[in-house]
Amino acid sequence: MWQGLGSTLAGELAEAGIRTPEDVSASALAGLPKVGQLRAGRLFSTFIAAQPAYDLVALLLGAGLPARLAGRAVDVFGPGAHRLLRDDPWRLLQLPGVEVADADALAKVAIPGVQQSDARRSRALVGYVLAQAARDGHTVLPVELVSTELELYRVANPERAISDACAGEDVQAVSVEPDSGELVGLARYCGAEHEIARSIHRLVTSAKPIGAAKPIGTAKRARKPSAATDPEGLDAVQRSAVDNALLHGVSVLTGGPGTGKSRTIATVVREAERAGKSVALAAPTGRAAKRLAELCDAEAMTIHRLLGVQPRSSGDNGEVDFTAGFARGQEWPLDEDLVVVDEASMLDVELAASLLRACADGTHLLIVGDSAQLPSIGPGQVLADLIASATVPVVELRTLYRQDAGGSIATLATAVRGGELPAIDSPEREVVVVPARGSADCAHRVVQLMTDSIPRALGIAVDQIQVVTPVHRGPAGTIELNAALKARLNPSPFKKSAGRFDPGDRVVATANHLEATPTGFANGEVGTVTKVVGKVVTIDFGSGPAEVSGKTLADISHGWAITVHRAQGSEFPGVIVVLPPEAGRMLSRPLVYTALTRAQRHLSVVHGSGPALLRAVRDIGAKPRGTTLAAALRAAAS
Repeated sequence: MWQGLGSTLAGELAEAGIRTPEDVSASALAGLPKVGQLRAGRLFSTFIAAQPAYDLVALLLGAGLPARLAGRAVDVFGPGAHRLLRDDPWRLLQLPGVEVADADALAKVAIPGVQQSDARRSRALVGYVLAQAARDGHTVLPVELVSTELELYRVANPERAISDACAGEDVQAVSVEPDSGELVGLARYCGAEHEIARSIHRLVTSAKPIGAAKPIGTAKRARKPSAATDPEGLDAVQRSAVDNALLHGVSVLTGGPGTGKSRTIATVVREAERAGKSVALAAPTGRAAKRLAELCDAEAMTIHRLLGVQPRSSGDNGEVDFTAGFARGQEWPLDEDLVVVDEASMLDVELAASLLRACADGTHLLIVGDSAQLPSIGPGQVLADLIASATVPVVELRTLYRQDAGGSIATLATAVRGGELPAIDSPEREVVVVPARGSADCAHRVVQLMTDSIPRALGIAVDQIQVVTPVHRGPAGTIELNAALKARLNPSPFKKSAGRFDPGDRVVATANHLEATPTGFANGEVGTVTKVVGKVVTIDFGSGPAEVSGKTLADISHGWAITVHRAQGSEFPGVIVVLPPEAGRMLSRPLVYTALTRAQRHLSVVHGSGPALLRAVRDIGAKPRGTTLAAALRAAAS
């Protein structure tokens, strides 16, 4: 918490007479070994800046909680965190990683004689239950389910607790469709879903046709292709998607790999530009944006860059302003006539709401994504709900073309998308299945494939191969695989190298840090360490360099092996999908399908999960998420 004070210098504090916060002064610090007046002044300034966190430390330590929570609390609640948590200690539950027992322990110290029935505890637990559900993708839960969860935390009157929470600003009761029952969710996510619905209705009603597109009817999913193609080389279904984008304010294009989505998007862009309209191309990740730019031969960028991301700041009351963060919005909308967003399955409700808020009246929005992939890491299922609502034109491409998308990879992916797992027939070794016995054997096969077999036999360089696994722990999880691959591919020159980053390391972001300079990065972005100077690590994430230091480094991990969720939105020339035995219970068709479709030229599947793989592909679809967006879209349209 005290920036600039290393462990060696901290060990000298007591000898210099600095034992309590009251002892800290510039003159006292100047008495430390090798600390001159200038450095002492800087140390005193950083100590003063850390004072809000120090005020909270004694309270936390008295409750048996780690001091590091103080820094997180100040980041979230602002300089008044100490006063805020002393008055309402259960607000600690708003911090990531804090459990109910932690907040209860803080309450006993902050409020002597406090009772478990305290209304502040009950209200906070409603928000906590909903926040836990949001991590699983839900924007709302049935009231009955929330009540059941509250009973597990010994809340005596769950109905009263929910009512009290809804009377505040953080929790919202939702009424959608007559048969849906009572729902409740965090206001930030419910509000985002309703804003999406209003914005889509606004764009649909304000749009005028672009060029000479011909009406083809609305809200129908075209499936049967015609053998004939138009002058652009598109079949009838692909052509209908182009016409939708040019005719309607909002339209959706979906389909698996090899079905011609890329060619269709490129045609939309060309025809819009021929009509004199400006186009913005965007995607959730840097890699996806780069691929979009290549296929359209035009500039593309991340959605965050398109919207002009800005650091989020705390408001006057210490609350984080979750609606801020982007320069472009209702007051300063995007200038382009047509906005194309690829990899839309990754859109969570807050990012989608920000994007739509920035689209001016009359803007055409084409949303492109594969609805069979995993839904977003964040709450909601924007693409799936938009399709399910039947309120905008949707075209699903199903005909498999064996063009640049790859023959065997696309064939396998299409079969899995439909719930089938065929035998692999790939004499050109585009797809290779490597059986493995147990997790340790899976890990051995992965290292062998990446460091030797694939580069040697197929000529794909190591830096173009990505390992994708469903799990973090175990021999075939991200943690141990990255340690093994670093030891082979980029061993550290330092003896104590655990957790250290070195130039040449492949890394992945595990959280959004859009404020990083000079270029921010998003959760799941894969990059390469280019420079390490002191405690500052410079990483090239493809969309630009980012200088990472301090607490932000905790959100960077080695990235030779990454999870399926973090691989979403990116494609790689070579991909090794490892399915160890411990992944069996979490396998599902969307997860397997998403993993397989990360590969462009070669796919190796290290298969150690036995019959669980076939069962998952055949029987286990996407886990249902509680959302209100589809209903809100229908309500807005009517």
